[in-house]
Amino acid sequence: MNRYTFAILVHNRFGVLNRVTSMFRRRRFNIASLTVSETETAAYSRITAVFDGEEVTKEQLMQQLYKLPDVVVVRELDKEATVNSELLLIKLSNHSREQRNDILDAASAFEANIMEYSRDAIILQLVGDTMLIDNFIDLMRDYEILESCRTGVISLSRGMHTMRDAIA
Repeated sequence: MNRYTFAILVHNRFGVLNRVTSMFRRRRFNIASLTVSETETAAYSRITAVFDGEEVTKEQLMQQLYKLPDVVVVRELDKEATVNSELLLIKLSNHSREQRNDILDAASAFEANIMEYSRDAIILQLVGDTMLIDNFIDLMRDYEILESCRTGVISLSRGMHTMRDAIA
């Protein structure tokens, strides 16, 4: 099984996300990460989906996505040709002075920002690629993680080319 990343440019309309994700479900792809937002223009939204599957069914999925009326462009993103990032917010218990110092040292080493600091909890923010986020979470498992939330992958192609070039 392989991991793929698709960037999907769609018309910014009600129900489009449901139709796109239903296509993944029907093709039996498990979505590992999904982000959606308006683009530089309110007319379009960009969906970035990271999913696992086989090459043959991935090609079929791409063809099926193009059949949806609100899908404008579908691009498979290559790790080497894109800039990828993810955001993590993680809340950790702040009860032990020794653990607090270890947590703050790790946060500094990973260049995480302290978003909130109280007697009971520390909330850290980390921006980076998926591997960095995964490694930080793995390190923080040595402490009491109270809660965490991550955005999922966002990606842009390197260089001057954009997804909207395909519709111009």
